[in-house]
Amino acid sequence: MAAAEKVPVHRYLRLGKLPHIWCPGCGHGIALQALIRAIHHTGLPQDRTVIVSGIGCSSRATGYLNFDTLHTTHGRALAFATGIKMANPDLHVIVITGDGDAAAIGGNHLIHAARRNIGITCVCFNNNIYGMTSGQYSPLTPTEALATTAPYGNIETPFDLCELVKAAGASYVARSTTYHARQLEKLIARGLQNDGFSFIEAVVQCPTYYGRKNRLGEAYRMMQRMAERSVPASKAAAMTPEELAGKIVIGELWHRPRLEYTRAYDAVIGKAGDGQ
Repeated sequence: MAAAEKVPVHRYLRLGKLPHIWCPGCGHGIALQALIRAIHHTGLPQDRTVIVSGIGCSSRATGYLNFDTLHTTHGRALAFATGIKMANPDLHVIVITGDGDAAAIGGNHLIHAARRNIGITCVCFNNNIYGMTSGQYSPLTPTEALATTAPYGNIETPFDLCELVKAAGASYVARSTTYHARQLEKLIARGLQNDGFSFIEAVVQCPTYYGRKNRLGEAYRMMQRMAERSVPASKAAAMTPEELAGKIVIGELWHRPRLEYTRAYDAVIGKAGDGQ
């Protein structure tokens, strides 16, 4: 994956749908480009790749992508994606979701997609907030952070989605940030090549609602803060929970290949056909 290689990003976009609706400084564009570059470098054919999203700022990405895409109901992207993969296991199925879409209303679908180890790559654009609906706190909003629905600070403990999907059974788990855009691209590419359920958390900045509410400054300052807080997974393994408090652990967090769900399902069909 040569850093200097020029990727024809326009080939993968519906140019007639641009300009996009994301706010100035939003990290979703960086995460989307990382996904496009990963698709390009892994050589996924556009006519055999389906990209699914739910509802939210991140989920608008499917409208800009020149693939077969579904913009589905809130929290149900993985349910639709599961149906697509079951109907045609030869397709490459990708889900783009956000922290609210994936972890709140869609949380049950997330853990069961991971448990089944179905061949879907799920990329979660985590901006720690419900950005599209004016800044309500999400299941990934840090404790004490401010939101329109938490004007005195969020009292809830956020999920660690990477730990959640790992525990549920995902065979590939990774995390990076928009500051580490090239690393994010490489991790998504590895997820696309994994035969099973892959989950990649992309930590992105939302200067309009999360950043402004919490006085974190402009987008560039939020990205600098990501860099300051990020710890490589290899280094984090030797750190105490106290040392890791408030840190973002980045890199490949888990890769344990196991039988992919549609392959296991085909084996059952084979047994049924043989009368076993």
